[in-house]
Amino acid sequence: MISKTIIVRKFSTLLTIALLISGLSNVSRAQSGGDASFAFLNLPASARIAAMGGNSLAINDNDLSLALNNPSLISNWVHNDISLSFVDYYNSINYGFAQYGRSFEKLGSFVGSVQYINYGTFQGTTSEGLLTNEFSAGDLALNIGWGRSLDSNFSIGANIKYIQSSYGDYNASALAVDVSGSYHLPKNGFTASIMVRNIGLVLDKYNSASDEKLPFDIQIGMSKTLAHLPLTFSVLFTNLQKWDLTYESPYNIETDPFTGETREVGNMGGFGDKLMRHVVLGAELRPFKAFAVRVGYNYLRRQELKINDNTKTVGFSWGFSITTYGFSFSYARSAYHLAGSPNFITLSTNLDKVFGRN
Repeated sequence: MISKTIIVRKFSTLLTIALLISGLSNVSRAQSGGDASFAFLNLPASARIAAMGGNSLAINDNDLSLALNNPSLISNWVHNDISLSFVDYYNSINYGFAQYGRSFEKLGSFVGSVQYINYGTFQGTTSEGLLTNEFSAGDLALNIGWGRSLDSNFSIGANIKYIQSSYGDYNASALAVDVSGSYHLPKNGFTASIMVRNIGLVLDKYNSASDEKLPFDIQIGMSKTLAHLPLTFSVLFTNLQKWDLTYESPYNIETDPFTGETREVGNMGGFGDKLMRHVVLGAELRPFKAFAVRVGYNYLRRQELKINDNTKTVGFSWGFSITTYGFSFSYARSAYHLAGSPNFITLSTNLDKVFGRN
């Protein structure tokens, strides 16, 4: 049995290495939403992730769709697994993911992923307003992930990805890597992961005057499944490279009619508000082996996208999954804004099981 001292030492070493790697990258400068290009890399990669509120999860239960943002979950179970996700976003915008896993005896386990987002077609005009040709806009990322178990408790993983962005005549590209490490306690149903995402460099800029940055992010995720109830709790800490994620929105400012002083309304205020902007909460109940329901809460999303007069369920998300005949179907709906809630669909299976291979 591994002692607590060794556990702490190994996890501390893993954390130090990840932070060192991130420090060597010129993208490690703290960034807020809207300050970085290629923001589509932070979109939820599956219906399960979206239902539980975030863009990553630290749940070690052989779900291929979780491996894109947490490659330390990759192991030999990925062999011939496939996962397809589609998101009906806003208006004519849609995006999706395709993932395939393969395990090799000597090389290890790999997951190849394709991620795209299509913004639709636009009418071009000159600076004088004259119509020109129509043009399309979209982003694409090609990813290869690798993972390995160090022992029964610790695992590590990394992604390397090529990113391409095209908006009419404007194009940009980049190379990036993710590194992650996980600590598992299978008997206790506990997993903790640290993920350092989007470390890299921009290869081509949209134009000579632009200053593209990757959406660098340091995350820590944890999950715990109860011993006598099929309920899993998840907590994700995001943007740990920057403490203060607040910004002053004119829609959240209230003026005192007597003193003339202004204050931000609709949040916890002070330390609590700053802390919760890093926290994403999720839960999954599996009353039957083939069925699960999920809910999530993203405080940062609620604070950034709500309207104080009518907050409704902005920041909340929910979903479910059904497994039958070797296929797993997942659906989620996430309330981003009063303007609408995107629909997430994920279909996963193992090709060996479907085609009866041993």
